Amino acid sequence: MIIDCHGHFTTAPKALEDWRNKQIAGIKDPSVMPKVSDLKISDDDLREAIETNQLKLMTERGSDLTLFSPRASFMAHHIGDFNVSATWAAICNELVFRVSELFPQHFVPVAMLPQSPGVDPATCVAELEKCVKQYGAVGINLNPDPSGGHWTSPPLTDKHWYPIYEKMVEYDLPAMVHVSTSCNACFHTTGAHYLNADTTAFMQLVQGDLFKDFPTLKFLIPHGGGAVPYHWGRFRGLAQEMKKPLLSEHVMNNVYFDTCVYHQPGIDLLNTVIPVKNVLFASEMIGAVRGIDPQTGHYYDDTKRYIEASTILSADDKHQIYEGNTRRVFSRLDARLKAAGH
Repeated sequence: MIIDCHGHFTTAPKALEDWRNKQIAGIKDPSVMPKVSDLKISDDDLREAIETNQLKLMTERGSDLTLFSPRASFMAHHIGDFNVSATWAAICNELVFRVSELFPQHFVPVAMLPQSPGVDPATCVAELEKCVKQYGAVGINLNPDPSGGHWTSPPLTDKHWYPIYEKMVEYDLPAMVHVSTSCNACFHTTGAHYLNADTTAFMQLVQGDLFKDFPTLKFLIPHGGGAVPYHWGRFRGLAQEMKKPLLSEHVMNNVYFDTCVYHQPGIDLLNTVIPVKNVLFASEMIGAVRGIDPQTGHYYDDTKRYIEASTILSADDKHQIYEGNTRRVFSRLDARLKAAGH
């Protein structure tokens, strides 16, 4: 089974964006704030959005199942207050759940949290629990920077985040560490802010001792880990200077990387530096990079091609990356698949 652990509903019907724009306008002028009931998206709308986009490409590229969450750049936790984020997260999570109900063989929900700058993360727990209990979510997306590029929150190792970690451990939920839109002109959202955040999150985990408090906590760092694999020697050396254990003991029983790296040398580097057990297949399609690489004639984000073309991965390695590791990290997904006879 080919499991893509990193998918977002980037092709949601336009009515969702229209509703969001009205909600944003309603922050300044409450008289135009839309009601949740004003959003009308039918099952046929969802089928068309999925069948002509994600499902079409999954079929063409040979992937079977996608862990599906709301569009990351739409989370925009820096907009409005907690109530705005809570309403928006609930709407987006419900849409993803509906997709998973319409296409249960192909999509499994991952939840967005209603984070808000300066707000206690404990306020996210209710939505997290609803998504697990009612929607069957198998993971969450955790934004380490709800401020949108200004980094006003404490590091991920701070007790500020513990209410979410406690629930992650209780439900055995991994978190993909994924920022949203950058509102800082210095950081392009997908070309800089995302990759900066991936690198920053890993370094925060190296600096701290979070996994002493939560030995079963699991983080997935997307986009191949940002700069981490390329600068592995730097991180090893910094950990050594900080008198931390070897990275293999300090963080690598709890931290994983996906394969959202869009060229063969990058994938080869990832799989040379990072142990196979820590790599999960993903493409993030339809996502940040949607074009065709003129050097290969194939889509940049057709990451399965890079795994298939690898000369350093054995057949068993590829199986672990495609399926085995994801089922091990996402235990709720594994239980769901076993219940369905897989």
